[in-house]
Amino acid sequence: MVEEYSRRLGKITPGQFQSALDRFALGDFICAAPIPFGLFGQNVFITSTQGEFVLRGVPHYPWQFPMEQFFAEQLHHRTHVPVPYPYWVDPVTDIFGWSFVIMPRLPGIPLSDKQMVATFPIEDRLAIARALAHTLADIHSCTWKCCGKYDPENRRVQPFEESYGSWVVNRIREKIDRARSYNLHTTTSDCDWVGTIIKAYADVLTEPDKPCVVLGDYGEHNVIVEHAASSWRVSGVFDLMTAHFGDGNADLCMPVSEYLKTNPVLANEFVGEYLQHRPARTGFAARQQIYTLGLHASMWEYWQRAQGGPPENPNVCFEQWVGPVVDFWADRF
Repeated sequence: MVEEYSRRLGKITPGQFQSALDRFALGDFICAAPIPFGLFGQNVFITSTQGEFVLRGVPHYPWQFPMEQFFAEQLHHRTHVPVPYPYWVDPVTDIFGWSFVIMPRLPGIPLSDKQMVATFPIEDRLAIARALAHTLADIHSCTWKCCGKYDPENRRVQPFEESYGSWVVNRIREKIDRARSYNLHTTTSDCDWVGTIIKAYADVLTEPDKPCVVLGDYGEHNVIVEHAASSWRVSGVFDLMTAHFGDGNADLCMPVSEYLKTNPVLANEFVGEYLQHRPARTGFAARQQIYTLGLHASMWEYWQRAQGGPPENPNVCFEQWVGPVVDFWADRF
């Protein structure tokens, strides 16, 4: 029976699922099920006679799946981080009309299910925040000799042509300029505020001592967890498209931003646990303010382009939206 598992993937037949499984000798197709979480609807659960898998399709860019494959391999072989591996990529489009990935389905509870997470007692929420911090520190143990991005065409990490600090700052300015081109929600006052923070702290954006994996979109929305032996642990980390090598501290910004909306105590618990594993370098708080601007400028540009503003408040200006997260770093350290 033909079914639509997400708007992005469209209608898929059992025969197509079987053909995809055949590409990697993964058994006979039994069933498929939609995944109710995720912003873009790229994934669908599939079950075969050899186990449970996730099929990921309709890449945003030709390089998305090779990029994700590279970082999944690095994290699998060089850390204890639970990533889907093997990460089988088929670049051919003859089955679906688009390239696809098949990866093992990992066990765990999706923290993107906010209704379920809201039922957890505070003790569990704190333990999960610590588990996320512990796993993030492990991710950042995967280092590289330079800051840069993976180039799938040449199958190598391409160093940035500018310093890491300049790359971060230039991306902020680029995203803000793009957002301004869509509508009037990014004000002149917003730009002045961003410029003031950059001017005050840009000189602390020194090159990391040991560039490491920076996922760029790490948080509860991209992990699953499980409870075992009287403790919580992260049992799966997903969505590696925005990964690069740079300053791992930038990955603290997304969880802090989300925790501040839920319960600031969780933000403090998360950061405190992370710093137990990877102590702060001089200039930490200043850099975090700029990294926060970088993360939110990217999200702001997307939301302005996609629907005219962030879903929780489409009429807010940029400083109002991200200011509380910047203030967290300024006030805490």
